[in-house]
Amino acid sequence: MTQTTTNQFKPLQRPETDSGQLRTIGFEIEFSGLSVQQTLEVLQSHLKGQVDHISLAERSIQHEQLGTFHIELDWSYLKRIAREQPTSGTAEHIWLEELHALAERMVPMEIVCPPMTLQQCECLFPIIEALREAGAKGTDESWIAAYGVHINPQVASEDSTDVLRYLQAFSLLQWWLFKALKVDTTRKMSPYIDKYPEAYIRHLCQQSEVSEGQLIDDYLKFNASRNRALDMLPLFAYWRPEVVSKAVGDAKVGARPTFHFRLPNCHIERAGWQLDTAWRSWWVVEQLANDTAALTYWKDAFLAADRPLLGVDESAWIDRVASWLNDRAWW
Repeated sequence: MTQTTTNQFKPLQRPETDSGQLRTIGFEIEFSGLSVQQTLEVLQSHLKGQVDHISLAERSIQHEQLGTFHIELDWSYLKRIAREQPTSGTAEHIWLEELHALAERMVPMEIVCPPMTLQQCECLFPIIEALREAGAKGTDESWIAAYGVHINPQVASEDSTDVLRYLQAFSLLQWWLFKALKVDTTRKMSPYIDKYPEAYIRHLCQQSEVSEGQLIDDYLKFNASRNRALDMLPLFAYWRPEVVSKAVGDAKVGARPTFHFRLPNCHIERAGWQLDTAWRSWWVVEQLANDTAALTYWKDAFLAADRPLLGVDESAWIDRVASWLNDRAWW
């Protein structure tokens, strides 16, 4: 595939895993304005892979080098009944087609990309352009739209204390991230990207190392839900599936050795918007997580800023973080 855009993903400070393999990133892109078939046609025009018509609500494209791209209407009920494929012409089939037509107007279309290296992810730039030209619309579509971009970066290390540093970095940045990304009001009001509670941030800031079991138990005590801006359940389910299943009981948790960053808006309808914009917000988290001195400074600063009964002044904290990031040219 030919890459003609000038967009580029900011590189990872730790591009390899502990085993020496290049880290991979999976993108999930939510939007509306196109049907399942139209979305398939746009992707296939660039990927030219093996197409699988799974059901009315789902398609996939198997690319020889990159992996499998999934296209689906993000509604579990519709996907389940569509896979049953009632006989054409029956009342059940007619009802399914009507439900499908309604869903394409009301339910987010989602492209789930395979895990790819950052260099491989550059193949998505022309695809985003083509989707926009075809009529795809993102977060700005309507007041009920809550479309976003989910980023699934592979963990650099499965060491629990290393993962703790990423959790600390995100927690210290989360208030600033919501403001800096101008997270859509509809998305903020929805339950899907809730912030970590302040009590959890304080708890994280008091730790310097942690066992795998304690890290998971602490997280589930404060965040027993998929609906967090940084959802750690996929990683923790990969480590200890029975613990996560017992605490959460959500079949949509997919176990994998990645972070699940759900915060960025999807502005696919805006000229010039690209996935590298969404990626940059996660890149800042990576930078802080791997800067030991800076991370220690901000952990101590957060604990020192705590006020009895009132907690940390969120507005003042955002301004302080923004100024620091600007000085370092991280944003």
